[in-house]
Order: sequence, then structure tokens, then C-alpha cells
Amino acid sequence: MTPRKPSGKTAKSPAPKTRPRLKPAPPRAEIGLLGGTGLYEIDGIHDLKEVRLKTPWGDPSDEYILGTLEGRKVAFLSRHGRGHRFSPTEINYRANVYGFKLLGVEHLISVNSVGSLREDIKPRDIVFADQFIDKTKRECTFFGEGCVAHIPFAEPVCPQLSRHCHETAGKLGIRSRLGGTYVCMEGPAFSTRAESRAHRVWGGDLIGMTGATEAKLFREAEICYTTMNLATDYDAWRETDEAVTIGMIFENLRLNIENAKAIIRKAVATLPPHDDKACGCRHVLATSVVTAAKHVPPATRKKLALFVPEYRVR
Repeated sequence: MTPRKPSGKTAKSPAPKTRPRLKPAPPRAEIGLLGGTGLYEIDGIHDLKEVRLKTPWGDPSDEYILGTLEGRKVAFLSRHGRGHRFSPTEINYRANVYGFKLLGVEHLISVNSVGSLREDIKPRDIVFADQFIDKTKRECTFFGEGCVAHIPFAEPVCPQLSRHCHETAGKLGIRSRLGGTYVCMEGPAFSTRAESRAHRVWGGDLIGMTGATEAKLFREAEICYTTMNLATDYDAWRETDEAVTIGMIFENLRLNIENAKAIIRKAVATLPPHDDKACGCRHVLATSVVTAAKHVPPATRKKLALFVPEYRVR
């Protein structure tokens, strides 16, 4: 048999397939801290790293500051942006909360400056509020656009996390109160005297501009949430006092911020394992989503995938 002569042409190897470039996963954190400038300057925090995140709801207020505190991974965000660039109405609350969820945060300690509506809550006192009266008209849900969810909200903060932070304050010798009603107003103007008196009649103990919105969104995100409120003034209801001013607020906040940092540092270090029996924050969506999956638009399903991976929007 005569061997075949080579044709002079060599077969081309198939071009290697290009692998799709995977988007790097964001770094992880266990505990979130939400507040104003300065909170991430807690003694003992190290390995600081800034991370900018994109979300389906736009950009968060600022970069997240990630670090290690007492051996725990933490993430801090300035709700108003560094330099205090966003008013309470302008804050992109949904993007801020989504970012914490994307980072893997399971516990969130929020620090707020508030006015006192009660004689026995004095400026520089600390109150872990457990109820809200919401007067705002903001976007305060991730749902809508073809998918409806109704979360249980009778107890709007995590009882386990709130109690832990309150008990931590007591062990440090820092006076704090567990429980209180936070009236959340739109702002940015402070209350009139008539409004302030009305809020007292309603049963309000504190007045602020951000807490209720954040509480609703953290509940939908199934993140355990507590709010540490630093009283800075008596709002406008006491006619014998001067009207509340920014100068008054920042001076009292400055004097109290070290106590807040001490509580956070100790609370982070001693945070116990999550107890499903003491807190149902992690499973609220399992019985809250009411829209059948076949009726949820694909774009909405994609936006909600971070929140409902196991239920997949029934």
C-alpha cells in the first residue's frame, strides 16, 4: 500500500475557548456598623479596607470601611456620607442596606443622634429604642415592581441584639435604657413646638429622621438590627430651653460618642451565637412573599435574588 503524501497543509487546532471573566465577590463581614463619621476610628480596629459597592438600587452613601475588631469582621458605613453630604430625605437607604447584605452582614448596630421627648431622657443618655412611629413618605421596601411582600413588624428591632448591647453598656458602667418609641420624621427642619408636643401625646420618647426607614429595610433583608440612640437635646417641647441647634447636637454627640464606641467594641467582642428561638429576624421572608413566581417579572426576580434565594419568590 502506497503511503499518502503529505498535503503540505497542517490542521489548525481549535481556538481555545475564552473563559468568562467572573466578577470578584466582595469581601465578607459579620457585623455592620451604621452611623456618622468617626465610628470606624474605634480603638483596636485594624486591617482597614475601603470597598465601593454597586447595587440594583444605585450607589450607597459612601464606601464601606471593612476591618477586624476584637477578632470579628466588621463593616462601617456613614449613612450621610463622609462630610455629611446627604440629608435624611436624600439618603439612598435601599442601597445602603443592600450593600450590608452583599457583604454578608448578619448583625447591624446603628448609632443615631436623637432629640428627647421625655424629661427623664436627658441629653447624652443612650436609649435602645424598640418601637417606631413613622411619619416619613420614603421608599422603605425592596419589594414592588411585580412582587409583593408583607413583613411582620410588630417588634421592629432584634430583641437578642438590643438586649446584648444594653447589657454590655451596663457592664461598662454606662447608663442606658432598653426600650422606647422613636418618632421618625422627614426633616430636614426640626420640629415646631406644636409638633413636638403632639409627638409626646402619641407616646413618643425620641425624635429622629432615619431610624424607622432603616429598621424596615433591615427586617426585609433578614439582618438582626438594633438602634443605639444618643440623646442630644430636648427637641422643642420645653419652652424653658433654647431651641435645638446643630451646634448643640454636635457638641453633645461629641461628648457621648466615646461611650458609643466603647459599647460597640465590647458588644462585638462578646456577641453570642445567633439564637433562632430568641429572634426570628433571619426567616421573615419565608412567610412574607405573597406573589406567585410565575407572575414576578424577570428584572424584579433578579433584583430580589440576594434576599430570597431559597424561596425563589414563590
